[in-house]
Amino acid sequence: MRLDGKTAVVTGGASGIGLATAETLARAGAYVLIGDIDEQKGAAVAGALCEQQLGVDFIRLDVTDLDSIAAFKDEAYRRRPQIDIVANVAGWGKIQPFMENTPDFWRKVIDLNLLGPVAVSHAFLPQMIERGAGKIVTVASDAGRVGSLGETVYSGAKGGAIAFTKSLAREVARYNINVNCVCPGPTDTPLLQAVPEKHREAFVKATPMRRLAKPSELADAVLFFASDRASFITGQVISVSGGLTLAG
Repeated sequence: MRLDGKTAVVTGGASGIGLATAETLARAGAYVLIGDIDEQKGAAVAGALCEQQLGVDFIRLDVTDLDSIAAFKDEAYRRRPQIDIVANVAGWGKIQPFMENTPDFWRKVIDLNLLGPVAVSHAFLPQMIERGAGKIVTVASDAGRVGSLGETVYSGAKGGAIAFTKSLAREVARYNINVNCVCPGPTDTPLLQAVPEKHREAFVKATPMRRLAKPSELADAVLFFASDRASFITGQVISVSGGLTLAG
């Protein structure tokens, strides 16, 4: 699957699944603009990938801030005349009983995991609609399909991202824009590595294939949806979770 001549935006591209997605799309031939709130790490990642002769650049982005999204969009179009692919990968969660959550916690989870993809998609859709082509891929979570103990608001936000994907896909299909969703199960990312060992072990035991996903395995699913191989697929959700949600 090749993306030669395409330009992709990858939010949350400085680490984890976002980093794997940025590298995978770049290796497939796309020019990748990484957007991330961590300027130091984002610039370092872009520099390291450029040293491998890949087309990657970094622009600071806070997906919870509409002004930051607008500035990111303007700078992206200043550097590249056309954005073909938007990969909404930025997200955040923390395992915590619902009754210990605070309103500030709710807002952070919803802003990052639901409203971020909504706002970034809204920013880049006008040119895609005018051009009559584009790909939007949002990384949600299997928690949004079947729920997850200790991640109640996160599950709700990711479920919202899945529903948003389906509804947006229906609305923009007439413009030849594909909108799809990739749902990870437990994945070996820095975010999960910060979770207590007992929780990580429980995730592995709950997964039929008895291991965590690799970030690159999620990135491959994003690549598929971003490629011409998925030209007649829209509004769909694929789980990359080792069978975790077979009944979901």
